[in-house]
Amino acid sequence: MNQLGYLLAQEQSSSGAAAFQFVLLAAVPLALYFLMIRPQRRKMREAAEMQAALSVGDEVITASGIYGFITAIEDDLFWIEVDEDVQLRVVKSQVHGRVSAPATADSQDDAQAESDES
Repeated sequence: MNQLGYLLAQEQSSSGAAAFQFVLLAAVPLALYFLMIRPQRRKMREAAEMQAALSVGDEVITASGIYGFITAIEDDLFWIEVDEDVQLRVVKSQVHGRVSAPATADSQDDAQAESDES
């Protein structure tokens, strides 16, 4: 009789461990989703929005580090001029980003004039 009580006590305590294991098994994929998959999807969406916003004349940089100006846009391609009479055909997904506009000579002169005044 004493052994039966001991076995019943073991079965009851193992149900709590089984529930914890189930919660742990469900938590791991959820953590992977929120830590890896969701941020990657957000980056892909932002990259697609950036590529859709590009237009002819924008200066861009490719994933391989080539700078150029967009001269034409096709379905999934950009034509990028990297030098006079040198154009490359680049897949849109390989355009890394838009190059920010460089500071013009006027803005540099204004900054120098402000520093001279102070």
